[in-house]
Amino acid sequence: MTLHPIPSLPPKERLILDLLIAKSGPLFGLQLVALSDGALKRGTVYVTLGRMEAKGFVRSEQEAMPPGAIGLPRRLYYPTPLGERVLRAWSLMARELVEGSAFDIPAKSSTS
Repeated sequence: MTLHPIPSLPPKERLILDLLIAKSGPLFGLQLVALSDGALKRGTVYVTLGRMEAKGFVRSEQEAMPPGAIGLPRRLYYPTPLGERVLRAWSLMARELVEGSAFDIPAKSSTS
């Protein structure tokens, strides 16, 4: 039996997936920063997006440049089906932990 590692989903990555899924369309990195109410910074959003793309949680494509446009083309980011599944799984786990129904751990006895 082959064991597969459980994907990690740090808070910033959860936030990015939440924003991408809530908007149900592609977003640019700076749009994610603006929508995050200060939780994402310009200096780290692209590093985080790159890590998420390497994990398969998001995909990106370069924006088409109109003829005569100057400057660098921007990248549009989309959630992948894997990213959506991982976010759902992490959300379910967090909800179960808060509600305590599936993960109840008996309290330690203070009489040891």
